[in-house]
Amino acid sequence: MNAGHPPTSWYAATATPFPTLPELQQDTRADVCVVGAGYTGLGAALELAARGVSVVVLEAAQVGSGGSGRNGGQVHVGQRNDQAWLEKVVGRDDALALWRMSQDARAHLLALIAEHQIACDFRPGMIHARHRKGGEAEDAAHIEFMQSRYGYDQLALIAPDALAHELGTDVYHGGLVDRGGGHLHPLNLALGMARAALTAGAVIHERTRAVAWRREGGAIVVESPRGKVTCDQLILTGDGYLDDLAGGAARARVMPINNFLLATEPLGERADAIIRSGAAVADSRFVINYFRKSPDDRLIFGGGENYRPGFPPDLKAFVRRHMLKVYPGLADVAVTHAWGGTLGITVHRAPFVRELAPGVRIAAGYSGQGVMLAPWFGKLLADAALGEGQGMALLARLPTPPFPGGRLLRWPLTVAGLSWYALRDRM
Repeated sequence: MNAGHPPTSWYAATATPFPTLPELQQDTRADVCVVGAGYTGLGAALELAARGVSVVVLEAAQVGSGGSGRNGGQVHVGQRNDQAWLEKVVGRDDALALWRMSQDARAHLLALIAEHQIACDFRPGMIHARHRKGGEAEDAAHIEFMQSRYGYDQLALIAPDALAHELGTDVYHGGLVDRGGGHLHPLNLALGMARAALTAGAVIHERTRAVAWRREGGAIVVESPRGKVTCDQLILTGDGYLDDLAGGAARARVMPINNFLLATEPLGERADAIIRSGAAVADSRFVINYFRKSPDDRLIFGGGENYRPGFPPDLKAFVRRHMLKVYPGLADVAVTHAWGGTLGITVHRAPFVRELAPGVRIAAGYSGQGVMLAPWFGKLLADAALGEGQGMALLARLPTPPFPGGRLLRWPLTVAGLSWYALRDRM
């Protein structure tokens, strides 16, 4: 359950001031109703409002207080699945179209930041670090594949010694640098998108949980505790915070998991020897460690996850254990903030983007790739609501089967599988 911005989050502590938006207190009418004020919902609302469409956004908690304001802030290039996998699964033509879509999503994200002057501290550079020996040949083959087949020239190998010098730790065994990736302040991105949507004419209601929707004549009626929205089109967002509103098809295909982060105190002179280039870092574990430096030289470190409702009672200690495996020299550094968030995953880690019923669309299951993709997917949902559904049709061809086990067994079977892969990280 998302109750709002976690008070222990460094993002919440450093967010650009944003006004409290009113609850929905009466019945209203709009062309489109959007449920969820994260990247996807705000991307849809901004696109619709900019095109003169009346749009009402219902947010159960606060703008950006779900996964959009709690994540690692990492901007990964491409779809969640690599291009070789996509070619095998959907064929060369769709894989190429999905790559181009990801490049459009990156350009769209940077354009949003620039056009709306969103102060979210974007910095370029992404390092993918190998946690086990070996893999250099596979990395080199991937670089050649992306260069020759997709014309992507932003990847380069980094040797173990060079990586140790760059990161300030010798626990990794080389990896890749992606100059097209980067990182940012994720909550400030969401709040900036919300400001832009409000300026364009969208209406956003906070503390307004959509509890049900139904058809009434030719319209769709979305119920909330103190009012209803009658609309022609409905867009459902929320990723890992989805509930029964999305129906059984979404529940069967999108599973919530929890990730956790911390922020240290400013590192002072030691910051100069940690991630010297200022890039973001993600390692090759199944349960990845991901980290970067803040503008005031804190280490923001994400590590560990769980697969049940609720967070560990001592988040600082929980994440700090993972941090010290990478940076044992930071044992004397204070952890000032720690927080968690929920994201949605799918069986194949491909996003679940579908028309659930006529005029009712959903995007979820970003599986950790939402910072770059979700704002663009929001635009694609808006396009589809206006009868321009090519982008959404492409995404709907991605395979998103139900988790195995049916209603009763899917949760324990999935947890068992995820726990096994997490155990392999430690072997």
